[in-house]
Amino acid sequence: MYLSFFGLNEKPFAITPDPRYLYLSERHAEALAHLMYGINEAGGFVQLTGEVGTGKTTIVRSLLAQAPKNAEIALILNPRMTPPEFLLTICEELGIGVPDQAAGSLKDLVDILGGYLLRAHGAGKRVVLVVDEAQNLSPEVLEQVRLLTNLETTTQKLLQIILIGQPELRELLARNELRQLAQRITGRYHLNPLSRGETGAYVRHRLRVAGATADILSPHALNEVFRLSHGVPRVINIVCDRSLLGAYSLDRHRVTAALVRSAASEVFGRRIAPHWLPWALGGTLAAALAATTFALWNLAPWGAGARGAHLARADTMVPAAAASAVGTATSAPAAPREPHLGELLTRYAADTDTDSAFDRLLSLWGAHYERNTTDPCTQAMRQGLECVTERGSFGQLRQYNRPAILLLNDAAGASREVVLTALDDEQGRIELGGPRTVRLGELSRYWLGDFIMLWRPASSPVKALSAGMRGAEVRWLRRSLQRLHGVNADAPASEVFDAELTGWVRDFQREHQLAVDGIAGVRTQIALASALGGSDTPLLSAAAETHPGG
Repeated sequence: MYLSFFGLNEKPFAITPDPRYLYLSERHAEALAHLMYGINEAGGFVQLTGEVGTGKTTIVRSLLAQAPKNAEIALILNPRMTPPEFLLTICEELGIGVPDQAAGSLKDLVDILGGYLLRAHGAGKRVVLVVDEAQNLSPEVLEQVRLLTNLETTTQKLLQIILIGQPELRELLARNELRQLAQRITGRYHLNPLSRGETGAYVRHRLRVAGATADILSPHALNEVFRLSHGVPRVINIVCDRSLLGAYSLDRHRVTAALVRSAASEVFGRRIAPHWLPWALGGTLAAALAATTFALWNLAPWGAGARGAHLARADTMVPAAAASAVGTATSAPAAPREPHLGELLTRYAADTDTDSAFDRLLSLWGAHYERNTTDPCTQAMRQGLECVTERGSFGQLRQYNRPAILLLNDAAGASREVVLTALDDEQGRIELGGPRTVRLGELSRYWLGDFIMLWRPASSPVKALSAGMRGAEVRWLRRSLQRLHGVNADAPASEVFDAELTGWVRDFQREHQLAVDGIAGVRTQIALASALGGSDTPLLSAAAETHPGG
């Protein structure tokens, strides 16, 4: 994926809650403080609400990580259940044993829970019930929750309850039949989305935690992230993750506002226009209205005489040859518009299946493909070729410098496979109803980075070569590196992977921007084969320098 490309240790925008990535905006810090108050102080309910994706569950995870040692927390994530099931779940979360005959009895379950709470209180422990997605609680269960707060000593409640949910929770608790519960809520807090400044700080924070050493998103890109996500952290994560993948596929180390819009278009399933476009359209319409008004003014009867005299003078000033040229120009047919890639994928859909793609790819290597027999990679292996299936970028394809099958998704979400036969910095050539030149920006709208490539290894099956190994594959590795260093081909070549060969492999990896580990894995071997070249190897660019990526 894009981690090594951007120098990251892990994915910075995963949507699963992780307390390490918690960005404490002013609002989030206050929300966490309210929950900590609910754990440390006795009495009543604490209520936290917020829109979907604003970070409520992440705050809960952080709360669990920071809970005091004397606190026992029962966390319920899915409260859609009956009152007996709800009480039984609380007991299970607290590790309380429940006899089978008591599992369906509300009275027995309350008695068992009450006895446990008294023992915990006597031992100086705090017992806290945290209910996430509390807007899904039924009124019957909420009434049972209220009754649990009746479990108390003469001085304090035995069970502290924290309800966390979407804004619908506030509407639920506002019902008349639940007014007794609402009156016991001692703390309410609503979590709002991030502001523009907080959104930028949130993105930078997550990138830093993941290992980034520089700002990957430009300031304009961060503004677009805020505009399109409205400051909702979950949407920010999804858009930013897709933006990084888009930049990676285009071999760009800096995410721009245009890349963010492209990513958001894929996330939301609709085209996203720049923020200035409505203003530009408004200006254009205003200009068009002014031009129309001016034209109507000139066509009015009061302007006819002056207009006729003006045209009469103008007619005497236009040479006949010029008039003829104007007539010729207006009658020339317009050049036909080149079809977009989306149109081509629809038009030639029958040619974008796996069989057609492998037939073309194998033919470039002088190999033969038989449809409806064994799988394509097995057929390739029988002819001395190996399949490489990866998710990469245009930069990686440029470095591998071999034709590849690109796995595309058309506008309808259908999978299409096309063969990339040439590639430069701005455009590529694909086989789609014949050779087609497509700009990389357009191609990246349909390509998420998945590709299949063929290469010719020294032996099959391919295995990673490392220090201490010996054999013909090690001898090939040594001879190949000797050739690159200009060593005589007749020079002796040991078949032992020794310290000298490890150093050569490291130097080669460093020079070709591979992971420098001294192990000749598949990527290193592909890079070496590219560096050596060969008349029977089809290339994406005959003039390209081969620095295969790893």
